[in-house]
Amino acid sequence: MKTFVIEREIPGIGSMSATELCGAAQASNAALAKLAPRVQWQHSYLAGNKSFCVYLAEDEAVIREHAQLSGFPANTITEIHTTIDPTTANG
Repeated sequence: MKTFVIEREIPGIGSMSATELCGAAQASNAALAKLAPRVQWQHSYLAGNKSFCVYLAEDEAVIREHAQLSGFPANTITEIHTTIDPTTANG
Protein backbone atom coordinates (compact mmCIF):
# COMPACT_ATOMS: atom_id res chain seq x y z
CA MET A 1 0.00 0.00 0.00
CA LYS A 2 1.14 3.51 -0.78
CA THR A 3 0.63 6.56 1.44
CA PHE A 4 -1.34 9.54 0.13
CA VAL A 5 -2.39 12.94 1.42
CA ILE A 6 -5.73 14.11 0.03
CA GLU A 7 -6.59 17.80 0.17
CA ARG A 8 -10.33 18.38 0.20
CA GLU A 9 -12.04 21.76 -0.09
CA ILE A 10 -15.15 21.54 2.10
CA PRO A 11 -16.70 24.85 3.21
CA GLY A 12 -16.78 25.15 7.02
CA ILE A 13 -15.20 21.75 7.73
CA GLY A 14 -12.90 23.23 10.36
CA SER A 15 -15.82 24.48 12.44
CA MET A 16 -18.23 21.55 12.09
CA SER A 17 -19.85 20.19 15.23
CA ALA A 18 -19.04 16.79 16.67
CA THR A 19 -22.36 15.53 15.31
CA GLU A 20 -21.56 16.77 11.80
CA LEU A 21 -18.09 15.24 11.93
CA CYS A 22 -19.58 11.96 13.11
CA GLY A 23 -21.86 11.93 10.06
CA ALA A 24 -18.95 12.74 7.75
CA ALA A 25 -16.86 9.92 9.23
CA GLN A 26 -19.80 7.52 8.86
CA ALA A 27 -20.16 8.43 5.16
CA SER A 28 -16.44 7.92 4.63
CA ASN A 29 -16.46 4.60 6.49
CA ALA A 30 -19.39 3.32 4.40
CA ALA A 31 -17.44 4.06 1.21
CA LEU A 32 -14.28 2.49 2.66
CA ALA A 33 -16.20 -0.70 3.47
CA LYS A 34 -17.18 -1.05 -0.20
CA LEU A 35 -13.58 -0.59 -1.33
CA ALA A 36 -11.79 -2.67 1.33
CA PRO A 37 -9.05 -3.79 1.46
CA ARG A 38 -7.76 -1.51 -1.33
CA VAL A 39 -7.91 1.69 0.75
CA GLN A 40 -7.64 2.66 4.43
CA TRP A 41 -8.22 6.01 6.11
CA GLN A 42 -5.54 6.83 8.70
CA HIS A 43 -6.63 10.27 9.97
CA SER A 44 -7.49 13.80 8.85
CA TYR A 45 -6.49 17.33 9.80
CA LEU A 46 -9.22 19.95 9.59
CA ALA A 47 -8.58 23.67 9.13
CA GLY A 48 -10.92 26.37 7.90
CA ASN A 49 -12.41 25.17 4.63
CA LYS A 50 -10.00 22.30 4.03
CA SER A 51 -9.28 18.82 5.24
CA PHE A 52 -5.98 17.03 4.76
CA CYS A 53 -6.54 13.29 4.91
CA VAL A 54 -3.89 10.60 5.18
CA TYR A 55 -4.78 7.36 3.42
CA LEU A 56 -3.12 4.08 2.60
CA ALA A 57 -4.20 2.88 -0.84
CA GLU A 58 -3.22 0.68 -3.74
CA ASP A 59 -3.23 3.65 -6.10
CA GLU A 60 -4.73 7.06 -6.81
CA ALA A 61 -7.67 5.53 -8.69
CA VAL A 62 -9.12 3.90 -5.55
CA ILE A 63 -8.86 7.25 -3.74
CA ARG A 64 -10.92 8.80 -6.52
CA GLU A 65 -13.45 5.95 -6.18
CA HIS A 66 -13.72 6.70 -2.47
CA ALA A 67 -14.29 10.40 -3.20
CA GLN A 68 -17.08 9.54 -5.63
CA LEU A 69 -18.77 7.05 -3.28
CA SER A 70 -18.48 9.23 -0.18
CA GLY A 71 -19.43 12.49 -1.86
CA PHE A 72 -16.30 14.25 -0.57
CA PRO A 73 -14.06 15.99 -3.10
CA ALA A 74 -10.47 14.95 -3.66
CA ASN A 75 -9.13 18.26 -4.94
CA THR A 76 -5.47 17.28 -4.69
CA ILE A 77 -4.05 13.79 -4.23
CA THR A 78 -0.35 13.56 -3.40
CA GLU A 79 1.59 10.34 -3.01
CA ILE A 80 4.04 10.45 -0.09
CA HIS A 81 7.39 8.83 -0.86
CA THR A 82 9.41 9.66 2.27
CA THR A 83 8.69 10.78 5.82
CA ILE A 84 11.03 12.68 8.10
CA ASP A 85 10.66 13.87 11.70
CA PRO A 86 12.92 15.40 14.39
CA THR A 87 14.72 12.08 14.89
CA THR A 88 15.91 12.21 11.27
CA ALA A 89 18.51 14.73 12.48
CA ASN A 90 20.17 11.94 14.47
CA GLY A 91 21.40 10.33 11.27
